[in-house]
Amino acid sequence: MTAPFWKRPLVAAPVEGLPGRLFAASTLACVVLFVVGWLALFAADLNYVLADAYRRMPVGPEEGNPLWLALRGLASTARVLGEREIVAAVWLSLWTSGLSVVIGLLMSIPIGYAMSRYRFLTHPLAEAIIDLPIILPPVIVGLSLLVFFQSPAGKWIENSLVQFVFQRKGIVLCQLMVSASLGIRAAALTFDGIDPRLEHVAMTLGCTRAGAFFRVALPMAVRGLVVAGILIWTRAFGLFGPLMVFVGAVRFRTEVLPTTIYLEQSVGRLEVALTVALFMVLLATVGLVIVRTIGLRVQK
Repeated sequence: MTAPFWKRPLVAAPVEGLPGRLFAASTLACVVLFVVGWLALFAADLNYVLADAYRRMPVGPEEGNPLWLALRGLASTARVLGEREIVAAVWLSLWTSGLSVVIGLLMSIPIGYAMSRYRFLTHPLAEAIIDLPIILPPVIVGLSLLVFFQSPAGKWIENSLVQFVFQRKGIVLCQLMVSASLGIRAAALTFDGIDPRLEHVAMTLGCTRAGAFFRVALPMAVRGLVVAGILIWTRAFGLFGPLMVFVGAVRFRTEVLPTTIYLEQSVGRLEVALTVALFMVLLATVGLVIVRTIGLRVQK
């Protein structure tokens, strides 16, 4: 029986002495410090939410019982997440970010493969433009999109093809413009790690270039493409600045979870903003674990 993937070693390692164990311990200590730091932040948020729920809920005979306090906190959280505007924002965030992942991967795979396998005169310029959204402040993307759709070409697109400004389609467009570069870079690095001679062998055996790509390169790149999808989704799911500029934050229309957090804290409902923030953390964690697990099993 095959052991679960989390119990299988990555590679067969030789026997290590004390220096090797100390080095491993130091690297693992860095992991622990990073994880503990984030957990401390999440614990502070959770404590604030539960303390607010404790103040708001009526006093009962079970006062002081930890289980009762936890149930009161869960009831308050469920009440917040059950509000119509929060449910609408959750649904809009999930389907727009999911659609962005699908479209982003469809863009990232051919672009990443081309940037990895082919060299052309303007290759450095193309790489710089692809990487530019990674280092630019995201709000610039939203502002640039808004200005573009005020130009003649943008107005023609809006009037004749598809409307994006202050529309739900604009949410997906913003998410793609900001996050696609991460997927393209991850895909390109993945294809860089695949020996092109394997495709050449397939071509000598009768495959076309496209056949070698689909039968050799693409199956070998699955794990890296899973990482590309994760990067696209995490960036799209938490996007805020460009959406505020390009599509606004109209409730039941263009409000996603990050804008919900902003709107709630701006009117003084900090406990609601923190509840939504923790819910986003939970959704992101569950999604990443599921996708990573699927990716590891595909590589099994």
